[in-house]
Amino acid sequence: MNKLTARIGQGLMLVGTLALGYAASSWVYAEGFQAYQQWAFDQSAAASDPAAYFAPPLHSVIGRLEIPSLDLSVMVLEGADEPDLLLGVGRVPGTALPGEEGNVALAGHRDTFFRPLREIQKNDIITLTTVQGTYRYQVESTRITAPDDVKVLKPVGGPILTLITCYPFDYLGSAPERFVVRARKAG
Repeated sequence: MNKLTARIGQGLMLVGTLALGYAASSWVYAEGFQAYQQWAFDQSAAASDPAAYFAPPLHSVIGRLEIPSLDLSVMVLEGADEPDLLLGVGRVPGTALPGEEGNVALAGHRDTFFRPLREIQKNDIITLTTVQGTYRYQVESTRITAPDDVKVLKPVGGPILTLITCYPFDYLGSAPERFVVRARKAG
């Protein structure tokens, strides 16, 4: 029985080590992606024509989201599929593009890039920078909704930015609710 217990312990250690290795490599890959895309975005923004409006290809980098009060800076990708959310924050298809009238909705994982949202406050400033320009928003509200509450994606008067992540922040597994930040374009 003692040998069996030792082998089970060794097996569990191996599984734990592999799981930690996978998590660490995923984190390193995402951080490397972010660093490279920050650099590439800065290079392309300096060289591009801001007047040229484009429909971004799915999974491409469309901008950078910054919330100085939370020390948050993350690249925004076109699309909100799992591969997009592993690498950054994703624009929800069907919502407005940055700079358009309407509701720009961005989704991100609570366990990675959107973890700092737990500390966001009313009146915090959010900056969304694209090659077309820089857009500043001021936080109006936060709320908790059901995962199927798509009303938060609908346009509401004027340029709006909506950030969505899973809630509660400390929940293990698939979270039962969503944390929604609503911000209006700052004058």
